[in-house]
Amino acid sequence: MAGSRWRIADSGNRRAIFLDRDGSINGMIYNPEFGLVDSPQNPQQFQLLPGAAEAIRLINEMGFLAVVVSNQPGIAKGKSTPALMQAMTEKMHQQLAENGARLDAVYYCLHHPEAVLEEYRVVCNCRKPKPGLLQKAATELGVDLQASFMIGDGLTDVLAGKAVGCTTIFLGNRKCEICGMMEELGAWPDFQAPNLLEAARLIHRVTSRSVILSHALSEAEGERASE
Repeated sequence: MAGSRWRIADSGNRRAIFLDRDGSINGMIYNPEFGLVDSPQNPQQFQLLPGAAEAIRLINEMGFLAVVVSNQPGIAKGKSTPALMQAMTEKMHQQLAENGARLDAVYYCLHHPEAVLEEYRVVCNCRKPKPGLLQKAATELGVDLQASFMIGDGLTDVLAGKAVGCTTIFLGNRKCEICGMMEELGAWPDFQAPNLLEAARLIHRVTSRSVILSHALSEAEGERASE
């Protein structure tokens, strides 16, 4: 999966690494009521995955904005509340800060087309795989989407990133059934990594090479202009 689509940001624009939350930054939990592996619905269930804080700290050090873009339909489904959602977000910020990392912004889509709460029963543009969260973040934060990355463990993350020109990184092992879905949905990522920390390290390698190449080309152009 080639990363040739990545480019250095235009002058005046900022670069971001967009991050899915559940399964990428924090672990999933087993919900015995529904018999499913699910997103955490309260702060007691929320725990950072190993290496997640180190990954986000590396993103900070590379000069990218670290921006969460996440579907969070727990309130819409009656599994959580706004207060619990806020408490989980605060815990995420706190645990990252304790490890020298920070998130620059957090964007949630709270909608679901089959929500039990009518106010959240919306077919929206912000629920991934639609790209509304990324577009909103780009507008509010001044982000060059084509110079940015989208990282997540779902094909919805890949599709949302591809829709706006981000370089995409899929987290996890590419099992045969996942490959089939990637093919069917046109959701082949640019890169794959086993976890968030390895994805951040991959970006560091890719962008470092690109910056070196850009500087070399600029120097070569300067030499030609002076001849």
